[in-house]
Order: sequence, then structure tokens, then C-alpha cells
Amino acid sequence: MPSTDSRTTLPPLVEPAAELTREELERYSRHVIIPEIGSEGQRRLKNARVLVIGAGGLGAPALLYLAAAGVGTLGVVDDDVVELSNLQRQVIHTVDRVGLPKAESAALAVADLNPLVTVVQHRIRLDNSNAVELFSQYDLILDGTDNFETRYLVNDAAAIAGKPYVWGSIFRFDGQVSVFWEKHGPTYRDLYPEAPPAGSVPSCGEGGVFGMLCAAVGSLMVSEAIKLVTGVGRSLLGRVALFDALGGSWREINVLKDPEAQPITELSDYAAFCGVLPQEETTAEPEAADDTVTAGQLATMLAARDAGLRDFVLVDVRETGERDIVAIPGSVLIPQGRILAGEAWDELPREREIVFHCKGGTRSANVLAAARREGYTKVSHLEGGVMAWVRDVEPEKPVY
Repeated sequence: MPSTDSRTTLPPLVEPAAELTREELERYSRHVIIPEIGSEGQRRLKNARVLVIGAGGLGAPALLYLAAAGVGTLGVVDDDVVELSNLQRQVIHTVDRVGLPKAESAALAVADLNPLVTVVQHRIRLDNSNAVELFSQYDLILDGTDNFETRYLVNDAAAIAGKPYVWGSIFRFDGQVSVFWEKHGPTYRDLYPEAPPAGSVPSCGEGGVFGMLCAAVGSLMVSEAIKLVTGVGRSLLGRVALFDALGGSWREINVLKDPEAQPITELSDYAAFCGVLPQEETTAEPEAADDTVTAGQLATMLAARDAGLRDFVLVDVRETGERDIVAIPGSVLIPQGRILAGEAWDELPREREIVFHCKGGTRSANVLAAARREGYTKVSHLEGGVMAWVRDVEPEKPVY
């Protein structure tokens, strides 16, 4: 059995294809003349089947570089569509493809870059019913997802299918990359044995991401993938590379496999594990119908307030940058973090009605629950957040 020491080179993941055509030799010549890659390594890439989960911030550059490198078959898992706000960082998509499925947009881009690559579109949401079977069709997985539920699912499905995978994560100015492979070393569960509390880590849509960071992290993910396929170099298995774009620095930490961990043999309930079950399943006091207001109801309430017929406070719990993009007239900004840290209760009058809102409803629901625990009784939040407000009340305003 190959050594499990992450400092040693792992065996090549893919057998080489029979030959390279003249066109392939010319196209990939800068790889072929590298002694460590050579013709054999390039033929391994030609034979490789790599699945990329997500055609977003990390999947976009990863797919382009995998295609450019000559990976023979690329699978793309994504059930989303291209939006204008994606173009700040998801460089595989273009303005004329806004509204198209991301998997289709990615396939078009790959075809333009390298028609020798076969692209398989999986326009599905990865879940317990399809992950293991899908992974079994590929040699290697690249995980560019942005939520903990899917990351744990990818980890466990890859372990069951016996596949290695390259993981990347980005937030604001920070990026992380590692390789996980239960057969040879640690897994994502060794890095994060427990999921962070639900709502404690904002998504990129809530917290933002430095667009160029995606290129740095995505390209490193591809570098790890190419090394695994060809068997060259030292893999990041057992290490996590950390990139601070703001400081312009890389560092790494080691990850050890838990010697007492049991082999992963089945998938779990990842929503429950990550604490994101529906409200009625996770709290002793289910959210009542009068704890939410719709965008239309809020518009009526604001009109009544302007006419002096109703008194309430509309509190925006997002961050300043989000409010600079779009705001609901008459709201006041008190970010979720200040409220949950207990710093802002004095700014929230207990005797008046309060309506909280965020981008989509998740953060405002967290704040609502915290306010109720603090003894507030006249509180509710906007269903669907500012996105619902723009959709139903002020469609001329921008979204993000």
C-alpha cells in the first residue's frame, strides 16, 4: 500500500491514454517539455475525469484551467443560473449569458477555450440521493461550494466512493485550499469536526468576496488536481494552505487524521448536523405567523407610519456595504453582529414595535430569535428580506 505520509508523492491517479495527437502535442507542448509532466503526464490528463462542484467563484477559474491543461472529461455540477452580480469574480461567465444555467454557460466557455475537452453538465443540486453515484463516475472531485452542509456531504460521499477531492474556500480577503482523501490521510471532518453554529459564518452573498481571490484559490486547486492526476510533486493532503490577499501572504497548517475516527460508510442528515433545520424543528417555540411580514405588508406599514397612523422601527441588520447597494426607505442600520454580541440592545426600544430585515431573511430571523430571548415581544421580521422588497415593491432598485 502507498505511504500515508502526506510528504511523499502519491501514486498517479489516472492511467495514461494511448497517445497524443499532433494537435494535442502542439497545444500542450509547454506541459510536455516539463520533465515532471512530459508526454506521459499529459496522457494521464487526457484520460482523466474530473468533477467540479459549483461553476461559481472557485469553479469558474478551476474549470478554465482544467480545460486549458487538457483534462479529457470535465463534469460540472450546478443548478443555478448566471446573474449580473456573478460577473465580478466568476470569469467563466459573460454578460450575454446572464440568465443561462451556469453549467451550460461553463460548457460554452470550455468549448471556446478547448474543444478537445468533453463537458458533462449536471444541472442538479447535490444531495444524499445522487452524490455517491455521481462521484463514482469520476477520478477526482473539486469542491468549490460555499456552505457547510454541502461540504460535509462532499467529504462523506467522496470517502464512500473512495475518491480524493480538492477543497477550496473563500471569504472576503481570505482563502483556503487542501486535499482530502480518507484512504491516504485526513478528511474535512478532521479539519472541522463540528460545523460552526448556523448563521455564524456569512455566505459570500452576505459578507462579500474580493473577486481576484477566486483566481488565486481556484488556480491552486487546479494545481493540486493536476499533481494528483499525474502523480508529481507533494500534495496538500494533510496540510491547509491559507492565503491572505489583503496582506499578500501564504501560510499553512497541518491537519492530522483522527486515529479514533471510524470509517465513513454512510451519508448523514447534513441539515441537522449543521443546525439549519426548519425553525419548527430546531426551537422549542415555533415561529408564529405574526412574526413575519411580507414586502407588501411592510410597504403598507411604512405608508401608515409616514401618515402618523402607526409607530414602529424598521431595523436593517445587514452590513454597511450591503446597505450602500440597496436600502428600504425609513430603515435604520444596526448590523446583526452588534445585536447578537449584546452591544445594541439599548438602541432597540422595548416599548415600540420592531421589524428586522436583512438580505434574504436568515440573519433577521436569527436576530428575531435573539430579541425574543431578551424579552422583546413586539418583534417581527421581513419575509424574504430586501430581495423580496425589490421584487415586489421597488423593482427598479439594484440587487446583489
